Amino acid sequence: MLEKIKTILRPLVGQKFILWTHRVRARLANFVLGNPARDLKIIGVTGTNGKTTTCAFLGSILRETGVKVAEATTVYFRIGDKISKNNLKMTTISAWQLQKFLLEAKRSDCEYAVLEITSHALSQNRVWGINFFASVLTNITHDHLDYHKNFTQYAKTKLKLFEGKPFISVINLDDPISEMFLKQEAYKVITYGLGSKKPAVRASKIVSSGQGISFSLIAPQGQKNVLLKMAGKFNIYNALAAASVGLGIGMTLEGVKRGLEKVESVRGRFEKIKKGQPFGVILDYAHTPDAFLKIYEAVKPLAKKRIIAVFGATGNRDMSKRPILGEVASAGADVIILTDEDPYTENPSDIIRQVEQGIDKKKFILGKNFYKILDRKLAIRKAFEIATEGDLVLITGKGHEEMTAVANPRDGRLSILVTFNERKVVESELSALGFRK
Repeated sequence: MLEKIKTILRPLVGQKFILWTHRVRARLANFVLGNPARDLKIIGVTGTNGKTTTCAFLGSILRETGVKVAEATTVYFRIGDKISKNNLKMTTISAWQLQKFLLEAKRSDCEYAVLEITSHALSQNRVWGINFFASVLTNITHDHLDYHKNFTQYAKTKLKLFEGKPFISVINLDDPISEMFLKQEAYKVITYGLGSKKPAVRASKIVSSGQGISFSLIAPQGQKNVLLKMAGKFNIYNALAAASVGLGIGMTLEGVKRGLEKVESVRGRFEKIKKGQPFGVILDYAHTPDAFLKIYEAVKPLAKKRIIAVFGATGNRDMSKRPILGEVASAGADVIILTDEDPYTENPSDIIRQVEQGIDKKKFILGKNFYKILDRKLAIRKAFEIATEGDLVLITGKGHEEMTAVANPRDGRLSILVTFNERKVVESELSALGFRK
């Protein structure tokens, strides 16, 4: 009912009025629930990609100090040792939900709360009234331009997380837009990266192996060898961002190292599914052009033969990125299977046609190494049926999600959530082929 009211009112009242109502709700939530953020050290992590894994690394690092930590991410909610799934299809929850979460964290004697902060949340005042102890930037790349209209506005919205003069500001110095964030005041600014700009916290001697990825963590405090249990150069950036906060609050390099190395995986993030099949299967949440570039770079060394890509694009979201996803996949994959993702109220066929515009038609021939299968379960099944020993099936876009958003059959202007657990579907399809190990 609430979504229907919003759909009717949105074109009538205008964006400014809608944002005003968000601000009123945030103020009311703060007032009614007693502004629990005042009694917590709140760390906000923003950026286009890498937020969830950075939060996981950061939570693990902070727990090495012996304190209780709360975390609210795209994938999970955690208060101390209590963990629950986030099946809301919302990264930064509403102001009321967020304040309730922080109140529970306070009552559970948590000292820190680590929050994923989206540009939508910043624009819609969901975090109004929270004074951030630390603000972290992972990166800013092409995404959400349907909402923010252009890249500059998108970046300026992210900047709001840093405008309240946090105690610690952590910036990815390799990001092209980092200078904008470095201009914001903070009591302590810590830069990180892998490039030649000499960040305060950096990595060298990077080596990938079957165990994960190892590197030398270098900081003003010295250096330590770290072995991450997750592959991908992008995860080094996530680890460096988290390490920067840990070092900023006075932790030792050894404590930071222990925290990073204890994180074995994050659900739906470069998640390997092994059921005894002779080909690799990786699930990942990648759904932006930059995330696609990074995931294909990461899986290339792991594929002995072909990379079979299964993906689509989200409906009612930035249309401009759809052909770019097709273009990136064309360069990185050997077989492409376009499928449904979260169409919301859009026609799923229209979405994959737009993705298809970016695909290299000389390299990919329909019915040979290019398929369009709207039913995502059947698309995954097709990938497994054609996969042979040494191939790698890369399934992107949904990752950890257990729901999918489709048009409401009673009112096509609205969307509803239906069950679709990507991991369970993958495991079920592998089992159907006889892989049950």
